[in-house]
Order: sequence, then structure tokens, then C-alpha cells
Amino acid sequence: MKKPSTITSNSGLRGEYDHAADDYTVGQDWHAYTPEMHERWRRLFARQSDLVRTHACASFRDGLARLDCADGIPRFEDANTVLGAATGWRLVAVPGFIPDDVFFDHLAHRRFPVTRWLREEHELEYLAEPDVFHDFFGHVPMLLDPAIARFLELYGKAGVRAMAMGALDMLARLYWYTVEFGLVHEDGALKVFGAGIISSSGETRFAIEDRQVLRLPFDPVRVMRTGYMIDSFQKTYFVLDSLPHLIEALVSLDFGPVYQTWRNDPPLPAGEMLPGEFPIGAFA
Repeated sequence: MKKPSTITSNSGLRGEYDHAADDYTVGQDWHAYTPEMHERWRRLFARQSDLVRTHACASFRDGLARLDCADGIPRFEDANTVLGAATGWRLVAVPGFIPDDVFFDHLAHRRFPVTRWLREEHELEYLAEPDVFHDFFGHVPMLLDPAIARFLELYGKAGVRAMAMGALDMLARLYWYTVEFGLVHEDGALKVFGAGIISSSGETRFAIEDRQVLRLPFDPVRVMRTGYMIDSFQKTYFVLDSLPHLIEALVSLDFGPVYQTWRNDPPLPAGEMLPGEFPIGAFA
């Protein structure tokens, strides 16, 4: 959801930025969605919800059920009623990618930016930019989990320090390998909680079932040092012991010395183990 701050409607990104507010918010304009768009949402939802039942963590499954969004593109105002009562979060519509500082400020104040446009028919399998399906289906159910709700708020507050110390890339990797592509141990199995995985049918199966992909125990410093893949399935996934473990790791870590030590080093290649590391096996 982040992008460098020179965003305009002529930047090559989709989305109408010209009429966005200073914080890049816009109206959702729910009535502009066509019947074809709602039908496309239903097909995307049906395909992914089949995988949710077997591959997603309990918090995601419970959150998705509470949002009740199977029948069409949801109204953000309806979701905000559920979110506000549960964790104090609310959704704000945005045109697409937004600048880092704006993104961090939204998170620090428990506002989650959700892109308002929906992918086209030919993009059902792959999409280079986040759309409303990725943002809502993938992220919003986890905002109902107190641990993830708290983590995202803390992450937003941590952004100011990372930017000041020239370590934004390191902090971004923490978001990437948790909120976007995180796995968690649950009831003796591996489960998905990252939006980038759960909004992709192919990567959902790959992340859990592939016997060759590298899965490592979650360690925040290792995560912040590890490069990631933008245009293909990930080569490395990090596995939490539990969702509250994410909060414990964040509040116990002094980010300053970590940034000072590693910020000028190139990221570790994705898919490669360090000496002494032991991978976690596949679910199936």
C-alpha cells in the first residue's frame, strides 16, 4: 500500500489521485461499482474462501465470517461498524498506493487504507498493484484480531524512526514477511495470515504445501535483513509460533541498534539459509 511520495494521476499507477485529500483519502463511491464488478468479486471470494477453510488461520476465518462480504464488494462504512466495536480500527478509501509517511500516519491512528478499485477480468490470477479485493479480503479480517490490530498500530508509529534513520527498507521487510506473507503455527499445522498469500490461490497452496520452499522460524532481525520477491511467489516465508508472538518480538526489540548495524548492508538473498538455521516442513 506504500509508494514513494511523487504520486499523481499521471504516475502510471491506476487510481484517481487528483481529487484525493491531503492524506490521500477519497470517497469509496460504492454506487459506482457495476453489477459485473460485484459478480467478479463473488467469483474471487468463492475461489479464495475454499482455500481459507483449509489454509488460513482461525483469526482470518473468524474475521472473514464476521465481515459478511461474500455477496459483492463491501461498503467500507459497514465494515467500520464491525471493526470499530472490535478493535477501534476503521477503513479509509484511497486511490491506490500512497506515500510512506501518509501510510504510517494512518496506521498509527488505527486507520487502514483500502484501495477502492477492483481488478479487471484478465487480472484474476495476478495483479501488480493492490486492489479492493487484495486490501479488503486479504487484510481486513485480520484487523479484528487484537494482536494484529496492535502490531499495525505499533508498526505505523515505528515508521517515523525508520525514515529518520534511513532504514525504511528494513522496516518494510518486516511488514512484507508478516502482514503480507506471514505464516503461523496453529494446532500442529502451518496456517496463512498474510494478505499477499491468502488473496492468491496459487501462493496459498505454494506457501503451505510446497516441500522445497524455505520456511524459517520468525526472527525480526533476520526478517528485516532478508530480501523479498515482488513479481513471483516468495522464496522464503517466516513462521510465527503464534500471533501474539509478533507483538512480543516488536516491543522487545530496540530497532535503533539493528538499523545502525544492518541498514547499509545488502539484503540477504531470499531462499538461502544461514549457517545454523533449520527449515520448517510443509503442511501437506
